[in-house]
This record gives sequence, C-alpha cells and structure tokens, in this order.
Amino acid sequence: MPAELLGKSRDELRAYCQNLGEPAYRGAQIYHALYAGRRFDFAQMTDLPAKLRGRLAEEARITMPRAVRRYVSTDGSVRYLLALAAEDGRPASVEAVFMPSEDRQTICISTQAGCAVDCHFCLTAQLGLIRNLTAGEILAQVLLPLEEHKERLAPRTNVVLMGQGEPLLNYEAVMTAVRILLDTEGVGLSAKHTTLSTSGIVPGIERLGAETVRPKLAISLNASTDEQREALMPINRKYPLAMLMEACRRYPLRPWERLTFEYVMLDGVNDSPEDAQRVVRLLAHLRAKVNLIPWNPGELPYREPAPERVEEFRRVLVEKDVPAFVRTSRGRDVMAACGQLALIETVSGQPSVIN
Repeated sequence: MPAELLGKSRDELRAYCQNLGEPAYRGAQIYHALYAGRRFDFAQMTDLPAKLRGRLAEEARITMPRAVRRYVSTDGSVRYLLALAAEDGRPASVEAVFMPSEDRQTICISTQAGCAVDCHFCLTAQLGLIRNLTAGEILAQVLLPLEEHKERLAPRTNVVLMGQGEPLLNYEAVMTAVRILLDTEGVGLSAKHTTLSTSGIVPGIERLGAETVRPKLAISLNASTDEQREALMPINRKYPLAMLMEACRRYPLRPWERLTFEYVMLDGVNDSPEDAQRVVRLLAHLRAKVNLIPWNPGELPYREPAPERVEEFRRVLVEKDVPAFVRTSRGRDVMAACGQLALIETVSGQPSVIN
C-alpha cells in the first residue's frame, strides 16, 4: 500500500526519504511543498528531481478529503461537508467551516468524526463518536479552504479546533497537526491565532500545558454549578467544576495569554444574573475572558435567550472585572454555527452550493 504523506512531520518525511535512499533534505522539501506551498500532487513539487517525483507517485500518496457539499451562508461563511478515506476500514464524513472577514479568515475544524462527550445542547452529540481523525485529516481541513480561497485571502488566518469532536480525546493526532500548523516551515500559523476548545478533559489540559508548542486553550463551561453542568454536560461527572477550575489555575499561561471560557447561553436554563455571579466566583484569580454564545437553533429542546438577557449577564461579569464578549455566530442559516455541525446535507432555505 502506498505510504500516506499528509500528516507526517518534517522528521518523519526526512526519515522516509532516507529509507528510499534519498538525502534527508528531500523530506524537508516535501514538507515545505505540502504544508507551506499547499501542493498536493507530486508532479507540482518541481524542486524535486523528476525521478523522485515519479517514484513518489508510485509508492506514496497525499490523500485530501473530498468536498461532498459546500453550503454558503449569506454572511459569506462556507460549511464544508467532507468525505474522508477509510481509516482502518472505517470511512467517515466530517465538517469544517471557513469564515472570511475583512482582515482575517477563521477556519473551524473538527478533530473527530462525531463526538462521544454528549453535551446535550449540541447537535454533534447526536452522532456519537464515529472515529478519531488522523493528523492528515485534521490538517486537510485547513489546507483545503486556504487553497480554494487563495485568490482572496486576508493577511491573517485564525484556526479554531471547535468543530466536531473533543480534541483532547484524540491527543496525539491533534498535537501532531498543531505542531505542523504552528511551524514557520509548515503552515506557518501563529499560536496567538490558534485555539483548541475542550469540554474539560482535565488530564488532557494538564498534558497540553506541558507542551512547548501549543495553541491557546478554551474551556467549554456553560454552567455555574455542578448540578447544572452535569445536566448539560455529562463529562462533568468525571471532571467536576472544582477539579476543572484547579487545573485551570495550575495551567501555565504565557505572558500574552488568557484562558478563554465559552458559555453557551440557554434561555431559562443557565442565563440568569445569579448564574453570572456564580461564574464570577468560579473564575476568581484566573487570567481569563468569557465568550458568551447565545444558543444556535437546532432540533433540541432549548431556546436562544433574548438579547437583553445576554447583555445583563455580560454586564454582571464586566462589572466584576471579568472580560466578557458576546460572540456573534457565523453561518447559522447553513447549520455552520457553534453546536450545529451534525452532517446535515439539506437545510431549510436551500442554501447556495458552490459547484
């Protein structure tokens, strides 16, 4: 079977070329062509000798996902429905979202097909866990839209690991992909513009904090008490708030960094001023900010809170010196917003599709 090169590190590609009897630096050339140059065909890697390109075409492969559908939002966001090659005999589909704006583009990527964490307000949870993604499948979700939109890219690219799946339950593949994303000889993103979001997997948070190269960390909080959080996020039974907050207090923030806490607001469930006051107490003595995310509609028994309810919650936090921001969701009309990624191929309103 041909060797899969997408997802391999520079050292792995150097070793691969040495095994072919080639100089190790050929592996570094492939690495740069693949991740910095976004060349997915060996014939395009013209800095390699023709003989090596021919051999790679026979003995190796670069497997990009197939874009089954592209749903285009009225705000310009694109939800990609991607078919992945079978891994260990398990084919899968996954989603990524490209969100352009004037000074940057943000790409929301998935780390698992489906999700096992079962947050009750999230449509992805209804899929269950299908399988982990490989490092190459994670990287492809960034490379594909960057290449597709290369003629109109803004100067800055943000990547958020906030799509399908729990990143810290697919740790090795996620970190392999992140190191390539943040490598100046690879995709070349900044750690300041790359964020990993977790439901609160405490051992994974501790492990991430020990990494030399790592993205920013976001915690999906969504509740102000253990009782409330367990009803919304069963993972809280394993890692309750006291344990989670202690891990956050020990997390080694870089000088420029804050922890981000994401708080999905559910009307009448977790959006009261009393909830806000409890959140203030939870985050005491942490260098943190809070993103308030009004719930995005789906076939679940929740409602989006009124804007004035959201603003009141935000005001309580800010008055207690907790930076808080209301996050405007992108792509809601094509089921591309936070909590909506559930492999939905048709949505109300018949969104535009790029052929």
